[in-house]
Amino acid sequence: MDLWHKLLQDSITDPTKLARKFGLDPAPLREVAERYPMRINPYYLSLIREVGDPIWKQAMPDALELQDKVCHVDPLNEEDQSPVPNLVHRYPDRVLFIISSTCAMYCRFCTRKRKVGCADMAISKDTISGGINYISQHPEIRDVILSGGDPLLRSDESLDNILSRLRAIPHVEIIRIGTRIPVVLPQRITANLVRVLKRYHPLYLNTHFNHPDEITPQAAAACARLANVGIPLGNQTVLMRGVNDDPLVMRSLMQKLLKIR
Repeated sequence: MDLWHKLLQDSITDPTKLARKFGLDPAPLREVAERYPMRINPYYLSLIREVGDPIWKQAMPDALELQDKVCHVDPLNEEDQSPVPNLVHRYPDRVLFIISSTCAMYCRFCTRKRKVGCADMAISKDTISGGINYISQHPEIRDVILSGGDPLLRSDESLDNILSRLRAIPHVEIIRIGTRIPVVLPQRITANLVRVLKRYHPLYLNTHFNHPDEITPQAAAACARLANVGIPLGNQTVLMRGVNDDPLVMRSLMQKLLKIR
């Protein structure tokens, strides 16, 4: 078993153990996790220094989530712009193609938290084939963004299959992958995965670091593996109170991101 599989297998999905470890009442946290699933793998858990720190805030359920009036519904109106299941066609020349229903760590701020990790988010061979068929039938689509869940939680073989089918469509010029794997489970960026991805240039990868503490030697090594085979790396950062809403923290984050390319 690969290390990343073992880390994923050992993930904590019930907040009770952590709540008791840190002297918190687990009951309200369990209530949140029943509505919005929790998953923290041992690697990302190791980055937590104390209750309420920037890593904790991103990973641990919070009772305030049940009072959220934004993410209870579809905040980005994706479902109204899905001509086939798990594909969003908002802009004429690009689509968002959801190929995974799970993540290596369930971020508490996710705009798809109502469905990611839940049983009603169905990803299957049929939905993937349906999305690829839709793309092939719409020559205006030149840019495909693979998303989820986290697309890099699919097996190397499955990713190879999906990417090869997309690259065979003549009007698809660019493929992008949106993933938080380099941040929350960098061990998944294996040599074999990189060998698969490098076959499908032009391929871009956009990841999601939110705080300098997430830029560890493991994360830097994962990004180096990707950059070394010519995959351009981008980053999106969510502005969050108590995590990175501080100019000095944000400056440090951006400087560290540049150092890891």
